[in-house]
Amino acid sequence: MSTEAVLKSTKDMMDKAISHLEAELLKIRTGKANPSMLDSVMVDYYGAMTPLNQIANINTPDARTLVVQPWEKNKLNDIERAIINSNLGLNPQNDGDIIRINVPPLTEERRKEMVKLAKNEAEHCKVSIRNARKNANETIKKLQKDGLGEDMAKDAETKIQNLTRDFEAKVDDHVTKKEKEIMTV
Repeated sequence: MSTEAVLKSTKDMMDKAISHLEAELLKIRTGKANPSMLDSVMVDYYGAMTPLNQIANINTPDARTLVVQPWEKNKLNDIERAIINSNLGLNPQNDGDIIRINVPPLTEERRKEMVKLAKNEAEHCKVSIRNARKNANETIKKLQKDGLGEDMAKDAETKIQNLTRDFEAKVDDHVTKKEKEIMTV
């Protein structure tokens, strides 16, 4: 394995950590209606637990409302029950054709909890990035024992450290944006 291969696999691992962070941050409520808020809702669909977004259209006609329109009207009650049981704190209203969900505005206390949650996710991401750095450095040390030059090893470790710093800055940027989004009333 070359130092280039180590750098590439390290960058790939760090990219995956960032992608995971982005997915987790999408799940954190900001007070605005967003179809991804219902991504975790599973509905009993003919005996199989199925994600809500696979059996219904989910739209946001305005910033405070979600509209769930099932492809089969006879599944309305199952969908409504699944949303209530999902512990998202949402109150669906079934009118026989569609389900309307009014997203309540977040209280100041709840906003702070959401920011804390976002920062927690960021810290998990940074740990993943640092683990990737640690693995890469260990691989470089092994390569050095197998005959890699000391200068090349130092150069690779410096590149890995710079990569780590860049990715941690990306994490901070993501969290700062999410915090701003959450705290905006």
